[in-house]
Amino acid sequence: MSLFNVYPLFDITPVKADDVFVFDENNTKYLDLYGGHAVISIGHSHPKYVAAISDQVAKLGFYSNSIQNPLQVKLADKLEQLSGCKDYDLFLCNSGAEANENALKLASFHNEKKKVVAFKNGFHGRTSAAVAATDNAKIIAPINAQQEVEILELGDLEGVEKALAKNDVCAVIIECIQGVGGLDESTAAFYEGVDVLCKKYNTCFIADEVQSGFGRTGDFFAYQKYNVIPDIVSIAKGMGNGFPIGGILIHPNIKASFGLLGTTFGGNHLACVASSTVLEVIEEEDLMQNAEDISAYFLEQAKEISAIKNIKGRGLMLGLEFDFPIAELRKKLIFEHKIFTGSAKNPNLLRILPPLTIKKEHVDLFFEALKNELKEITT
Repeated sequence: MSLFNVYPLFDITPVKADDVFVFDENNTKYLDLYGGHAVISIGHSHPKYVAAISDQVAKLGFYSNSIQNPLQVKLADKLEQLSGCKDYDLFLCNSGAEANENALKLASFHNEKKKVVAFKNGFHGRTSAAVAATDNAKIIAPINAQQEVEILELGDLEGVEKALAKNDVCAVIIECIQGVGGLDESTAAFYEGVDVLCKKYNTCFIADEVQSGFGRTGDFFAYQKYNVIPDIVSIAKGMGNGFPIGGILIHPNIKASFGLLGTTFGGNHLACVASSTVLEVIEEEDLMQNAEDISAYFLEQAKEISAIKNIKGRGLMLGLEFDFPIAELRKKLIFEHKIFTGSAKNPNLLRILPPLTIKKEHVDLFFEALKNELKEITT
């Protein structure tokens, strides 16, 4: 049986990894500055993480949500402590797309409306309503397109009010720092204005923190830079350090009822241990502070390179924008310098999403390689 050919693949086969490094079948060592789409938060194969999962799977890997699972309660309590999201409830699922799908569904249940407002260059997943709210016509099938979604320019507060005033919008879904779209970020006035409008028109404010959450920006969540109170916060990627897990944080003004949401695998024993361990390591190793410190150092180095036309993002969710497409540069970094980086919808943007354990010496390796390749391009 062949694999369904939907992924363009680099000819690299990782077989093991350690912290910020990945090794292929020939034991070639690669510096990972992409973390598999911002998934690797506490470094590959962190010893505490490996031990915790190994111990749990030897006892009980899975049972359904029809029984008591104290590991879910432990995760929820630790998440409340580190995130500062007091009194929110937690619903656990398996991925970012599923998190956003449940967020949109819950918003619609809550206010009995059905339209969604999203933003240009936003990305929220590949399923049903989540993909309909994603600004990429190529991945929206006809069955998805029946969803009622209005996509506005990021920063268009007037457009948001015009849409919400019709009183048919269940949710505004927004990445405070866009991921796949290219690290764009609007102003405090915009995000705070959206929050005010959502409350005025009984519309749920959904903060999509799937990529930006779990300390990646230096804050626990990217929205926390602003004076906003989301009704729902979606989480996933860095949450499990590679173990499939997602979830939504739900403001207490949204009430639960039996059967409202559900999942078979979400919140299973292994997933809860994986995510709880991620939170413990973030706290013990002060990784949010490290994200801020390394980000500052990274920005210092980047500002010295004239070929970099713009630096986007915050913390360790960064983008370097050039005045040329970066596809060939990215290939050179991978195959000649053994460094993983990422691309974006913006063809001129190189994305940097390393494990939060990254050190200055790793940043130095990247900029040495980048300077060498830029010399080749400009000569």
